[in-house]
Amino acid sequence: MSDHAQEESEGSPLTRRRLLWLAGGLGALVAAGATGVELVAHGVLPGQQYLDQIDGACSVAAPTLDLAPVGPSESGHFYSRARGRRVGYTLAYPPGHAPGDELPLVVMLHGYGDNHTNALVGLTPAQALALRVEGRALAPMALVTVDGGDGYWNPHPGDDPLAMVVDELIPWCQRRALGAPRAIGLMGISMGAYGALALAERHRDLVAAVAAISPAVWTSYAQARAANAGAFASATAFAAGDVITHASALARTALRVAVGRDDPFYPGVEELTRVLPARAVIVRESGCHSDPFFFAQEPPSLAFLAEHLA
Repeated sequence: MSDHAQEESEGSPLTRRRLLWLAGGLGALVAAGATGVELVAHGVLPGQQYLDQIDGACSVAAPTLDLAPVGPSESGHFYSRARGRRVGYTLAYPPGHAPGDELPLVVMLHGYGDNHTNALVGLTPAQALALRVEGRALAPMALVTVDGGDGYWNPHPGDDPLAMVVDELIPWCQRRALGAPRAIGLMGISMGAYGALALAERHRDLVAAVAAISPAVWTSYAQARAANAGAFASATAFAAGDVITHASALARTALRVAVGRDDPFYPGVEELTRVLPARAVIVRESGCHSDPFFFAQEPPSLAFLAEHLA
């Protein structure tokens, strides 16, 4: 993986979609966000998602953001052998830190239809690290996002995004003094939250903490295939990546799972929470599978990771 990167300005942190959503008043489609739109378009989410947006069932109060001056970040591309293509990434440092500093690492996995540029809702990676949550700055940590495609972070012929994260991205970060063993956290939204859980289960000695926001969890291969035929390459792949079946692998991992009560994935998440370790933090609040809920859950999720990686 090349160390050459292009510096990214933090002066205009939000994508156009995020800016429009945060401005408010733009109707159901914008409120649902790109992830929700993509999932409905592919049958993963029912059309009821849009009706819920219209009648206010998905309303979530936006958190008040308190940010310190942001630290540096860089964006670039590298060729991934595991994915068989060039992928983009963004690596951010917390306030008061710079490349070369030894820090814990958070790998943020994006949702369906997104990429490394908009893995977070309403925040850039550098802004996320500059948050003050309940008046307190986050413990210093670095955060990296990367392009994982739309294959649910599962291996497909010629494309293995989790292998890219484990065998290419994380070692590259570790060569930069980021994320020593057991100093790595995972965070994800929707498809990315599923991917974070799946990665932690398969690499339990690598990951110390996971914050999963609205994980897109199915309870059977038939259910997954009916909703999104591209999520798993086969029934065997589903069995290998079934985060409910393999939840016992998370016994030593600090876990925070947040889900909206009107999220179509709520039943699957409930099945998951029944088999998670007793010390896992489970957050069930009003909300749907949409940007307002994702955005509201980002600050506490980041605070959870910072606490367990410090």
